[in-house]
Amino acid sequence: MTDLKRRWKAVQKQLDRLSVQASRARGQARKRLKRLERRTRVTVTRALRTAEPQVRDAMAEAARVARGLRAGVKAGAAAYRAGSRRK
Repeated sequence: MTDLKRRWKAVQKQLDRLSVQASRARGQARKRLKRLERRTRVTVTRALRTAEPQVRDAMAEAARVARGLRAGVKAGAAAYRAGSRRK
């Protein structure tokens, strides 16, 4: 019976050590996750801050090109209609 009690105490000590190691690992994982979330948030914010003006400029340029294209098509159609076709 004493051998069994000794083994039981050894198992309990191992469980206690494992519990401490597990809680330490959870804390480290939590810190790592928070740090990763913060880095991701900063990176995304930075990317948005740099990309937004470029996207706005590109949209404005696309609108100008579309406006010019529409005006050109309209003028070309009007000139075609105004001109006389020779047979």
